Amino acid sequence: MKRRSLLLGLLATATTHVANANLAFAEKFPISRSDVDKVPAKFRRRSVRFYDDYKPGTIIVDTRKMYLYLVQGGGRAMRYGIGVGRQGFSWSGDAVIKRKAKWPTWTPPAEMVERDEFAAEWADGMPGGPRNPLGARALYLYQGNVDTLYRIHGTFVPSSIGKAVSSGCIRMINADVADLYDRVSTGTRVVVLRGRSIDADAEVPRRRRGKRLWLFGGRIED
Repeated sequence: MKRRSLLLGLLATATTHVANANLAFAEKFPISRSDVDKVPAKFRRRSVRFYDDYKPGTIIVDTRKMYLYLVQGGGRAMRYGIGVGRQGFSWSGDAVIKRKAKWPTWTPPAEMVERDEFAAEWADGMPGGPRNPLGARALYLYQGNVDTLYRIHGTFVPSSIGKAVSSGCIRMINADVADLYDRVSTGTRVVVLRGRSIDADAEVPRRRRGKRLWLFGGRIED
């Protein structure tokens, strides 16, 4: 019995290593997991209670609180911290994801090329890579058949999460945008809010009488 358990344990370990190796091999460039530690705790990815009436699968961007929600149904959503457009460059509205890309090429729009030396250097396009402003993934937002030129994308500057610093796009740390990328498909509705915020609560552990009580309907553990 012990030998069988040992063999099963070794098999499980080997399977995990193979899966991790395949994942690493599938990535063109490494995605840093340490970026999570560089983001304030309140902006780290987590599942939350969600009270708005959007359909499951919808992406909601709350630019005031700087959160992106992927509605999951059952009163739940996956919440991600984001960086948003600085004053004068923010955007809001209803759009649809019509294109997805891994390690995308960055081609700055003409108006950015005119005002930014770095953008001007890459006016013809910057290949995907660790220093590319779009990061590890990009989701391209369209209204009808018109490209809004706004994206949900990664970043190699995790300290920008929770700040209004972009030229209007929604930025996420690479680990988060890769997670979101795998959860959504083309045709996904994206709602970028302005002037109001989403009604949602994070589940926060609280100690009470020697037990851990999860607020908002979570479980109690000894």
